[in-house]
Amino acid sequence: MRDAVPPAPGRDSRLDALRGLLQVIIFASHSHGSFIGAWLIPAAWGLSDSSEQFVFLSGLALGSVFARKRLRDGFGAASRDLGQRAVRLWRTHLVVFGLFALMVLGVSLATGDRGEFRGELMRLGFGHLVTAPWHSLLGAAVMLYQPEFMGILPVFVWCMLLLPGFMWLLGRAGDWALLVPIGLWAAVQAWGWAPLGLGGSHIAFNPFAWQVLFLGGAWLGRRMLLGGGPLAGASPRLAAWLTAGSLAVIGFGVVVMLRHYGFLPGALPDDGFWRDKVNLGLPVLLHSFACAWLAVRLLPAAGAAIWQAGWSRALGRIGRHSLTVFCVGLFLAYGVATLIRVTGGARVPVEPFLLDIGLFGLGVGLLYALAVWLDRSARGRPMVRLGRGKVPAMVRE
Repeated sequence: MRDAVPPAPGRDSRLDALRGLLQVIIFASHSHGSFIGAWLIPAAWGLSDSSEQFVFLSGLALGSVFARKRLRDGFGAASRDLGQRAVRLWRTHLVVFGLFALMVLGVSLATGDRGEFRGELMRLGFGHLVTAPWHSLLGAAVMLYQPEFMGILPVFVWCMLLLPGFMWLLGRAGDWALLVPIGLWAAVQAWGWAPLGLGGSHIAFNPFAWQVLFLGGAWLGRRMLLGGGPLAGASPRLAAWLTAGSLAVIGFGVVVMLRHYGFLPGALPDDGFWRDKVNLGLPVLLHSFACAWLAVRLLPAAGAAIWQAGWSRALGRIGRHSLTVFCVGLFLAYGVATLIRVTGGARVPVEPFLLDIGLFGLGVGLLYALAVWLDRSARGRPMVRLGRGKVPAMVRE
């Protein structure tokens, strides 16, 4: 007889707002050349950024969904459902890859200069697509050919494929199962394990390392679904120490970045070690977990007025459609970066900083308009029951 199935957790508007904020930050970070993307995002003053938090939150959500489906329908059904989600995301990656490549080719040809044409393709890593198209398309299909902007969706697909095995091990070994993703991450740090990038590209997010964030989130999602928080049964003193330690880690990250920019005297040895995002080095991992812990502690404590404010509801709308907003945001960010680069700021009749603000504001406004349109479209879709409420059929569990 199967265990009792916990009720489906309701949608948390605070998490939606957080996801929306992360999407805005990701859009800014992809808008290369902008002042906002260079100086006004968390990554400019810390060792990790929004990507780590998004992977962790995705693992948390899917871990909860998988655990509930396993209890309700069995392990096989939960695995098939997750496999279908992974295939849909893989297809989305291929569509984005193809459309983005066409856009880059179009921008390159629009320059009218052969040197600039090849330079733009090579700068973004799409040159191999022109010289060896079939090899490039095969590399894109296996997610090992990753030009600029094309690295984030593959790591989600790879992590989703690892999730059923990890959840099975959690059911057998309990929390000891965490030693497997931690051990794989440690192997990356010790021996440099990494998949081989094709076509002269590099793997932007080493899945052997980044899986520890995703599976760590899945562990927490399962634990919360079954009635336990991250520190269920622990003393309040431990939570206080973790909060203090997280603040110390974040403060240390600020010091590292100040030294990196030369604002503080003295340079840290091996600067790459402190900011190894590709392989999720130890400082980056600790910083990302510190940010996640503080979010867990601060989100529930924030007053209702904050979450009911107009800006919070707007971010929540963006967060409810994270995947679509992310994909469209890639194209908008490349457009912003291209306009900033080709105008050079000084060749337009406005101050460079005002151009930067205007383009960024326009991009965020378009992403919000997209989220509003998706919300309104969802209202016309057939509804299915989920737990005690209803959700659009497209997002059924």
